[in-house]
Amino acid sequence: MTEPDLAKVAYELRHELAEHLVGEGWLRSPEWRAAVEDVPRHEFVPRFYVASDTPGATTYVPITPELVGDEAWLRQAYANETLLTQFDGREIDWSGPQPISDANPTSSSTLPSLVVRMLEALEVDDGMTVTEYGTGTGYSTALMCRRLGADRVTSVETDPGVAARAAAALERCGHRPRLVVGNGLDGAGLHKPADRTIATMGVRNIPEAWVRETQPTGIILATLRGWMRSLGLVRLVVDDEQTATGRFIAGEPHFMIARQQDAPQSLGMVPGLEDGTTRTTPHGPELLRIYDSGFVAQLAMPNARFFTMQADDGPVNTYVLDSTNDSFAVLSPDGDGWTVRQGGPVPLWDEVERSLALWHTAGAPGPSEFGVSVTAGSQRVWLGTPSGPSWSLPIV
Repeated sequence: MTEPDLAKVAYELRHELAEHLVGEGWLRSPEWRAAVEDVPRHEFVPRFYVASDTPGATTYVPITPELVGDEAWLRQAYANETLLTQFDGREIDWSGPQPISDANPTSSSTLPSLVVRMLEALEVDDGMTVTEYGTGTGYSTALMCRRLGADRVTSVETDPGVAARAAAALERCGHRPRLVVGNGLDGAGLHKPADRTIATMGVRNIPEAWVRETQPTGIILATLRGWMRSLGLVRLVVDDEQTATGRFIAGEPHFMIARQQDAPQSLGMVPGLEDGTTRTTPHGPELLRIYDSGFVAQLAMPNARFFTMQADDGPVNTYVLDSTNDSFAVLSPDGDGWTVRQGGPVPLWDEVERSLALWHTAGAPGPSEFGVSVTAGSQRVWLGTPSGPSWSLPIV
């Protein structure tokens, strides 16, 4: 049996991927389709991990040509999946890779459907310049180089090792964009603002530098998120006063949060049994896990996180903790309903209930009915119109 021509297989897989993305409605313009068909994704993911479908705790399994064979590795490299390349900010020992559990992914090649969806939403034209925050493997960087020319692309990566591998892969593919290693939240050090800014990591707010380094009428595309969940992809237009306004785009991209804005290791102080005041509540903790209501809860409690824990010989309680000010809410089952015990300077569950009431009054719309306004020293998410109900984003 003859060995497959891997270059031919990769060529066919790129075209199959493009056809799939077109069929699903993500890939619409001929220019971006040409980029997907031309850029060899496998050059940017020579080895990677994917999530296993084994029940139980999330486990990631390694995929390399040596482990699964060249053709199987190639086919996985062109799957519409996120391919993980780093965990917990540490280098992977590829001399004998093993399955990984209880780890936090910190770098990846994002699933292509989300990549092209974001690139299409940038609405670039020939001659425009783009700044990317979160180089990662460099695959999306290469797509932009193919579309616009490498001299019009700047990409910023915080991790030196990740940046070096991306630079080498881009070089192999003939692309030499301006690559910056550093904290992207501080900007890219541009001498002239870019026409477009795109971020492939989640941020708790829009960095002032991104607004400053984007041309008036330019677009910023980024994922806002909190410590509980992603809020979603937001598309902002910058104006002459270095402010920006826009709306969320439907869907919930799960980008890793910028390392400089990650949550503290400690969840906060677990309250004592007698701490706080108790009352009934019509809302149980399930609302925190549902997309739309969870979106609203994240807005109401921007610094909170939650977990469940069983009391001694008692029910399973849900603890909502704000580690920045020691506010807390403890949700406990009470017959067919719930009670909440809360304390600290901010009544967390009161804030959730107030926000849910505003949301339900508006007809419980999805995130695409929410928008974002960014001004100097203030950032807020609003419902319906900029003059509607609003929630402040944390200024980090």
